[in-house]
Amino acid sequence: MPEQTTCASLLKVLADETRLSVMQQLMDGPKHVGEINDCLQIDQSLLSHHLKVLREKGLVISERDGKAVLYSLAPDVSINHQDGKVINLGCCQLSFE
Repeated sequence: MPEQTTCASLLKVLADETRLSVMQQLMDGPKHVGEINDCLQIDQSLLSHHLKVLREKGLVISERDGKAVLYSLAPDVSINHQDGKVINLGCCQLSFE
C-alpha cells in the first residue's frame, strides 16, 4: 500500500458500496472489467472510475491482457477464507458473509 495511506482513508474508499463489491468479487481471483461489470451492471465509465480509485489507494492492481485489462487484489491485501471471506488490510479486517 502507498506510504501515505491510512486506515481511515482505506475505509473511506471502501465505504462506497460499488468499490466494496468490486473487492468482494476479486477475492475469488483476477477478473476482466467485463466480468466485474456483468455482476454490477453499472455504466462502464463509472466502473472505470471506481477501479481507478481502488488502484490509487493500492487496493487493486491491473495488467494488460491483450486488449482487455485484468484486475486483481494488490499483493498487500491478504485474504482469509478459513474464517469466511475476510480481507486483511493490515490496519483492519473486513468480513463478508
